[in-house]
Amino acid sequence: MNDSAVITGHTGISIYEPATGKYIYNLNADKNFTPSSNIKLVTMYAALKYLGDSLVGIKYSLDSNNIIIYPTGDPTLLHPYFKTQPVVNFLKNTSKNILVKQLNFKPKPYGNGWAWNDYPDYYMAERSPMPIYGNCITFNCNKTTFETIPQNASTFFNIKTIAQEKGEQINVERDFFNNNFTVLLNNKSKENITVPFISSLTFTNKLLSDTIHKNINLSNTFNLKEDVDIQPKFKIYSQPTDSLLKQMMHNSDNFFAEQTLLMVSNEKLGYMSDKDIIDTLLKTDLKDFPSKPRWVDGCGLSRYNLFTPNDFIFLLDKMKTEFGMERLKSILTTGNQGTLKNYYVNNTGFIYAKTGSMSNNVSLSGYLFTKKNKFYIFSIQLNSFAGTGKAGRRAIEKFLVQIIKNN
Repeated sequence: MNDSAVITGHTGISIYEPATGKYIYNLNADKNFTPSSNIKLVTMYAALKYLGDSLVGIKYSLDSNNIIIYPTGDPTLLHPYFKTQPVVNFLKNTSKNILVKQLNFKPKPYGNGWAWNDYPDYYMAERSPMPIYGNCITFNCNKTTFETIPQNASTFFNIKTIAQEKGEQINVERDFFNNNFTVLLNNKSKENITVPFISSLTFTNKLLSDTIHKNINLSNTFNLKEDVDIQPKFKIYSQPTDSLLKQMMHNSDNFFAEQTLLMVSNEKLGYMSDKDIIDTLLKTDLKDFPSKPRWVDGCGLSRYNLFTPNDFIFLLDKMKTEFGMERLKSILTTGNQGTLKNYYVNNTGFIYAKTGSMSNNVSLSGYLFTKKNKFYIFSIQLNSFAGTGKAGRRAIEKFLVQIIKNN
């Protein structure tokens, strides 16, 4: 870890052996670091604890004429990753009027401490009570033409195209305050670009209505009979919980992480609030963190998050005890997969971990199996170094591979 690429910054390392209850290596392990996407490990714990085997896609109640939908924050609705859509099939098959309950949704579209000028980037899709298509448009650009997901995006969004000179990069721009998109094409390139849109329940209803070919209204704009029981009595499950978590961890999907935390809030508190569920978890299930971490969001985009390496050791050990190593291995990334692609290529099956990266910061926390059948839990945090992210990741890799080989 004395590599010239990272020595200019701050390094925190904690390596713990559960079999002996001893730390085999500690460096600044009780100091605070900005962990970036290692925060997703905390969100993963909350999901494993409270979301059950399957995600609640919607909750609903019925009367003689209407089905009243209660959003749950589920991010898989018509998301391109998930081909099976139980909620869509259910709504297609109902003969009742479909109403969506307007909720008191507490979170803002962006988390505290997020970089506002990243708004057009795929990794900063807006948080919302009932996401659809991942709250993004995907533009599949092919030279001078393009297709979109959703297919008829031009019906709902203002999309214009500009033909560029040869050699200029294909790009898609979006206005900050509205859903006006500009597709910059050239006649030689192909590229897929995903851009977030500004979301709302009204907008979700329009997109969903177009898919199921039925009208969908907000419940507060529709006259309900006085005897309607406004509490949701039924649930439609959408996807296996672990299938969402695997995508979240392998791709380091910020949107999935944020919505997962909101789903946990909805299940445990009865409403969606990242702030309230974080406060609740830190006072209950996670009250025994060695330090007093500052936990701000579900994905780690915020630079306000502060955790120590020993905090992650505690969390990972707790996860192993409560959920079992085999389940964790099925969710986390191993060598040469996901965000560890081209790293630990010869050590697949020896490491299961979550990466983290933002400008000048690189993190890796997880589980390590050695060639001599030792088992360790580790957390490495590199902050404020002047080298590239790749250099930081390679420095961590070199350090951990030596442990895998020699311990």
